[in-house]
Amino acid sequence: MRILAFSDLHMARARAADLVAASLEADLVIGAGDYCNGRQGLDQAMAMLAGIMVPLVLVPGNAESADELRAAAPDGAHVLHGSGARIDGLRLFGVGYGVPPTPFGDWSCDLTEGAAAELLDRCTGADILITHSPPKGIGDVTGTGLSVGSTEIRDAIERVQPRLALCGHIHDSWGAEGMIGRSRVVNLGPTVNWFEIPA
Repeated sequence: MRILAFSDLHMARARAADLVAASLEADLVIGAGDYCNGRQGLDQAMAMLAGIMVPLVLVPGNAESADELRAAAPDGAHVLHGSGARIDGLRLFGVGYGVPPTPFGDWSCDLTEGAAAELLDRCTGADILITHSPPKGIGDVTGTGLSVGSTEIRDAIERVQPRLALCGHIHDSWGAEGMIGRSRVVNLGPTVNWFEIPA
């Protein structure tokens, strides 16, 4: 299966156009959160992605709530937040929001580590784990050098061992990747990222 994945679109129209064009060669498209800005413009952001005709899996970021994303997502899209989906035999599970909580204020959709653990505990197996926030230690370093990833997300990756663990959220670490056990972890960013998983 050929998978196109991205995060942190933040209403960038040119980036969205690139993703829609690339999706013509994809079997599945995954978004790891932050489609709009500060809870504003989600309908417009989703309209930018409406040209994606293959299965679309979306996890909410801290810029949009799960309910807002479900209401705005294109018809047929799978919105995952403490839930999973199976697409052509591929098992996916997602948890969105900022974990641990961000300093951005009331508009930000965040989870404590404990609340994230409750959602992640529902994942008993997945080929792909999608989170908005990165795990502690990979793809989580800010411009000031702080490691701000989630210990609970890291624990879930260690426990489940998905083939891919995809995230975003920390802009300074877009493109960073590493391994946790057998799991490849990638902070995606708003670019065209390709992955292939054998059937």
